[in-house]
Amino acid sequence: MHPELFSIGPITVHSYGLMIAIGMLAAILTGTFRAKRKGLSQNIVWGIALFGILGGMVGAKLLFYILDIERIIQDPSILLDFGNGFVIYGGIIGGILAAWLYCRKKKTAFVPYLDLLLPSVSIAQGFGRIGCFLAGCCYGRETDSWLGVIFPAESLAPEGVALIPTQLISAAGDFTIAVILMLMARRQKYDGQITENFLLFYGVGRFAVEMLRNDPRGAVGILSTSQLISVFIVATGVVWKIWNSKKRKITA
Repeated sequence: MHPELFSIGPITVHSYGLMIAIGMLAAILTGTFRAKRKGLSQNIVWGIALFGILGGMVGAKLLFYILDIERIIQDPSILLDFGNGFVIYGGIIGGILAAWLYCRKKKTAFVPYLDLLLPSVSIAQGFGRIGCFLAGCCYGRETDSWLGVIFPAESLAPEGVALIPTQLISAAGDFTIAVILMLMARRQKYDGQITENFLLFYGVGRFAVEMLRNDPRGAVGILSTSQLISVFIVATGVVWKIWNSKKRKITA
């Protein structure tokens, strides 16, 4: 639970950044390994990974700017802080859009690669949430239960009070989703099957975890911004599943 792990001369290694790097590496390695087993191009996977990471970083930062616009108006210097302030949903959306553009440029079918890589995305998210825990961001509500975690003074979380470790709950959920999707992929029946289930699992899980969080973040009415996005994500998964079901019946 320390934002800064160690320093080498002028370079400081931050726990959040290290976990993000480990997550990206794990995602790429699992993606390329599974691509070979599924007969998909490892070169395409590397290309998607590169574009997806860049698009994800841009998307995560843009959504942060949108959600924190009032604070940015008061303090424009926030725009120059490129090391902090990322929103996961923006990263997912930006990464998927960038990957789609890459596949379109390569004239390669997008959905099979999306099915392949979304379990890897869940793995990356899991490591990212561990990074959140180490940094103290995305913290939960105060609690008297045995689950409570007291963060140190240098953490981004409030000090001296026991908080629900929503970061670790999210990480466990992300890793679980990755395992379930990879098991489902072994008996995959049609393109889009893994994607639609990722949308359902992640959307529902994120909506639930948001109810336990207590860090400052945007809201729309009674819902947090991420909960509102989760509603649309789940709805997209349901519509996609129904559409695939009807398409399979027509072609059967």
